[in-house]
Amino acid sequence: MSEAAHTGAVIGPNAILQLLPQIERIGGEERVAQMLAQAGIFDVPDGSHMIPETDAMRLHQVLRREEPELAPQLAAKAGRETANYILAHRIPNLAQYVLKALPAGLAARALSAAIAKHAWTFAGSGNFRVVSPWRFEIAQNPIVRGEHSDTPLCHWHAEVFARLYQVLVHPSCTCREISCCAAQSDGVCTFAVTRALVR
Repeated sequence: MSEAAHTGAVIGPNAILQLLPQIERIGGEERVAQMLAQAGIFDVPDGSHMIPETDAMRLHQVLRREEPELAPQLAAKAGRETANYILAHRIPNLAQYVLKALPAGLAARALSAAIAKHAWTFAGSGNFRVVSPWRFEIAQNPIVRGEHSDTPLCHWHAEVFARLYQVLVHPSCTCREISCCAAQSDGVCTFAVTRALVR
């Protein structure tokens, strides 16, 4: 029985579904099938319900192991498409209109609160915390659980945050993972959102 089956830990299906087209882009359907099999995923999610977080964890780990040079770019693209899905299907148009009309500081405060409310969809059993409207933490991030790296690995999460802030707060926003639980002993991934200063 998987760890997820024991704990009930689940995550949003886009953690897998948005990664598959990126893998297909570099290796076709055969490469997708190969990586899914290596990750032990034999039933691709249909997007209608949450999935075991360990499935997503294993696929992201397989990608990083098999394509170490391309993995950051592919994961970031998958994160961007995940955010686009959220914008198209999960955030009402009226709420998006209001956020875009607010000053950036107020919009960031409102958006960070909304992200925290729905954190279980992308953090799974990890502990998400808003440090400030421009900084987040995920303790025990399941996407990189058990991995070790000298550099941050959570490109998918960083790009989800970046895209949401670009659309709803300010187009110049970027997000960078400034510390990763794969590299730090404290088991916390920290993400910082910044925006260009108006000249």
